Amino acid sequence: MRRKWSLIEDFISWLKTFLPAQLHVDYTERLRACGGIAGGLLLTGLSTRLMLGPVEHIPMLIGPIGASAVLLFGVPASPLAQPWSIIGGNLISALIGVTCVHFFGVSLLSAAIASAAAVAAMFFMRCLHPPGGAVALTAVLGGPVIHELGYQFPVFPVLINSLLLMLFALAYNNVTGRRYPHASHPDHSGKHGTRDARPIDRLGFKSSDLDEVLQQYNQVLDVSRDDLEALFQQTEMHAYRRRFGEISCGDVMSRDVVTAEFGTTLEEAWGLLRQHRIKALPVTDRARRVIGIVTLVDFMKHANLDVYEKFDEKLRQLIRRARDMHSNKPEVVGQIMTKPVRTAIEDMHIVELVPLLSDQGLHHIPIVDHEHRLTGMLTQSDLIAALYRGRLGDTDSALSGTVST
Repeated sequence: MRRKWSLIEDFISWLKTFLPAQLHVDYTERLRACGGIAGGLLLTGLSTRLMLGPVEHIPMLIGPIGASAVLLFGVPASPLAQPWSIIGGNLISALIGVTCVHFFGVSLLSAAIASAAAVAAMFFMRCLHPPGGAVALTAVLGGPVIHELGYQFPVFPVLINSLLLMLFALAYNNVTGRRYPHASHPDHSGKHGTRDARPIDRLGFKSSDLDEVLQQYNQVLDVSRDDLEALFQQTEMHAYRRRFGEISCGDVMSRDVVTAEFGTTLEEAWGLLRQHRIKALPVTDRARRVIGIVTLVDFMKHANLDVYEKFDEKLRQLIRRARDMHSNKPEVVGQIMTKPVRTAIEDMHIVELVPLLSDQGLHHIPIVDHEHRLTGMLTQSDLIAALYRGRLGDTDSALSGTVST
């Protein structure tokens, strides 16, 4: 009897493996995707009719375009939903389907060959698009209306439908806050073109580690490589936050910040940098909102200090006030400052600044409140000191646990 119940429980557990995992997508995103699909298909169909006119024997929309719409609006970051995937995948599949009908006739065998050949061609052309298999199938089993179109079918309606839907997705996704197309960035080498890994890679796994794992996995993933790497890096940052505790930018930033305004003269700004032995001045407006930042690098660029001849004289010429009212030489901070400037909210965790201060090469980050008013400044040195203190605290906790044991 026990064995019987055990078999039943095992069978129920096996059935549970077929249940889908919970989707971590809120209702706003679901509504956004459904609205895009509805609008995209409607506009694609209407635009196709306007282009072709009242042609009864040519369908305005084909079934596989509905599947393409799910990808373009539901998962726009997927490699399977990118412009070349939908245009190339659907067009190549339609051509293969029509060719199979021409050589093998209309049959289940011809349909199977068409879909398999379409997938092989999409792999080869790097435009894998799942609805392409359905397009090839439609070309073979779509009925007399489709067969009469012959090689017109890949153009009207397949190419026209695909192109119009992709253009609408391009506009809709970007307007609703979803970057599209989601281009990949295959160059994961060091920032300066050297063999050293990027600074962000030195925190944990390297990009090459991910490449090796993906190669061993040897399956198509419905997520781009860059998105996968970003998810792993964010997971690592959450782990760091748990380890170091809630250390915010406001806890470690410098609060007594020396600032400049747009109209501050270069001579005065240079004097502030020298007097306070700092390398950057946030530039604020009258409401203390950050409008830019001026650094030693900005002075060097505008003084043409990349040529070392008469180094000090060029710098003096830059910061010296011009006597001529119509001088082309920059006179105030607002003319040489860097803008827009990257800022951080004061309650942001310091771990979130690691990519900014390492991989993006920033050295100073103005810290602002939720009204975007300047409240402090955080440098690479501040970040290193905070992480060092957090690491010491983690080590002390581990040692005290060992002693108590």
